[in-house]
Amino acid sequence: MSTMDVKLRLAPMTLADLDEVVAIERVSFPTPWTPAAFRYEIQQNRVARCSVMRAERQVVGYLCLWEIGHEVHITNLAVHPDWRHRGVGRAILVAALSEAVARGVTLAFLEVRPGNAPAVALYGSLGFQIIGRRSGYYFDTGEDALVMEARLGDDTVGAVAGNQGTGS
Repeated sequence: MSTMDVKLRLAPMTLADLDEVVAIERVSFPTPWTPAAFRYEIQQNRVARCSVMRAERQVVGYLCLWEIGHEVHITNLAVHPDWRHRGVGRAILVAALSEAVARGVTLAFLEVRPGNAPAVALYGSLGFQIIGRRSGYYFDTGEDALVMEARLGDDTVGAVAGNQGTGS
């Protein structure tokens, strides 16, 4: 079944979503966030916004970000392995950035592993540019992180929404 055959729906992440979110997290990252980390983001972190993307009732991806003033920092984004390369990651990110722009956000930042070529390509296709490198950022491997930034605005949302070809 293609993504076109199923309606994807973005919704705020709730505690009821955590089993599915943590399962995706564990197959996506060498050092996954714990259930407690997600609970903290949902319940206590006043600057955090976490969302899930659903296909029918199944969580197929999620995104967490911190919104502080006119900036967002994407802290976590993952897609279920069965749904990768079908536009789900792009759809989550486009929706989150569009919502942020509507609230007056003008800058978005994230870190990504240099070896994660599909993610780097996705972010680049949505206007993110590499602006730096954090040495030894990932403590599990000692790997550096690429720091990427996108300048957002009304014109960005149109460009991002119109550029929804294939992606992660």
